[in-house]
Amino acid sequence: MQDRHLEELMEAIEAYLACHPEAVDSEEGIARWWLRSRGVEATADEVHAALQQLIAFRAVRVTHTPDGRRVFGAAARPDPDRPH
Repeated sequence: MQDRHLEELMEAIEAYLACHPEAVDSEEGIARWWLRSRGVEATADEVHAALQQLIAFRAVRVTHTPDGRRVFGAAARPDPDRPH
């Protein structure tokens, strides 16, 4: 995947989560619903690569559903007013 396409996917995922901070979905769901709604086409493999980068940057978290599926959503942001 080209770097520019990866960046576009990451930006689109982050933009979607900025508008829908409670949203969670699978890689396939993100490709189908989140990205297509923004006019971005991507395969599940491309979404996977973008999500791995966003997880590394701590912008996205992965959780497992009771049936073992992985879903992705916005990572918890530290509260700026919380004492360290």
